Amino acid sequence: MATPDTLSAPIDLARVRTLFSRPQRVEQSDFLRREIAARMHERLMLVKVAPKRVLDAGCGSGADLALLQKDYPAAHIVGLDAAPAMIEAAKTPASALKALNQMLSRLLPGKAGVDLLCGDFGSLPFGPNSVDLVWSNLALHWHPQPDRVFAEWRRVLRQDGLLMFSNFGPDTLRELRTAFAEADAAPHVLPFVDMHDFGDQLVGAGFSTPVMDMEMITVTYDTAAALLADARALGGNPLATRARGLLGRAAWGRVLAALERQRRPDGKLGLSFEVIYGHAFRPAPRVTAAGEAIIRFEPRRGR
Repeated sequence: MATPDTLSAPIDLARVRTLFSRPQRVEQSDFLRREIAARMHERLMLVKVAPKRVLDAGCGSGADLALLQKDYPAAHIVGLDAAPAMIEAAKTPASALKALNQMLSRLLPGKAGVDLLCGDFGSLPFGPNSVDLVWSNLALHWHPQPDRVFAEWRRVLRQDGLLMFSNFGPDTLRELRTAFAEADAAPHVLPFVDMHDFGDQLVGAGFSTPVMDMEMITVTYDTAAALLADARALGGNPLATRARGLLGRAAWGRVLAALERQRRPDGKLGLSFEVIYGHAFRPAPRVTAAGEAIIRFEPRRGR
């Protein structure tokens, strides 16, 4: 059972699954996921890895699976998501990916290709030391216990295995947070975790030399309705402490007025996204199963 100090927020995981139960609802915001996946991919290409098994943790409808399969055609790619509807959507990929998957299964030995699983990425259905690369794009902030997730990802990674992830940081949707404060005191936006806290959690979970960086992305809109539609398409509010029921007409009017007051000099409405990127490796163990220290000697190089 989680204690309050391990919770990033009181996120209701059943609510998360419900919010993502209609893939067509979240498809509208996929442009942002694809942009961030491309930026993650640029970072991944700077790291030389040749994984035999890759896990896409929080794969959604499977758009990143094609990217990973293209990079690592001999690898077994596993997509995992907590929402059954998303897994079903990922089972019907574009014909090009389907044809590639069939070709790889014929030409390459072992488990090359893509498998899909429904489950919690904080409790993975894999044994220890079974994955070489964990990739997770904009999924971690939907889990109430990121420290538990990091520990689980480290458990399944092999020695020198790589974790690469992205998620939203505290300044994400700040315009909405300000606007909804005009309506009531209830939380309408997730209190996203700070980048430095994630770095500490990675170290606490046993990862070595975590690298964290952040950038701000601002998406602009002509109308408040378009902005709010994209915000809903990103997922919604999974907090157990969220207000139940709809806002009244007067409160909703205050929200819209507050958004209008935030118009930029160019007349557009902006929506901010603080995007956190992180990667880290699972290091070699320092102690044996019996608790004895492991000392490694490097061969002496000639002068």
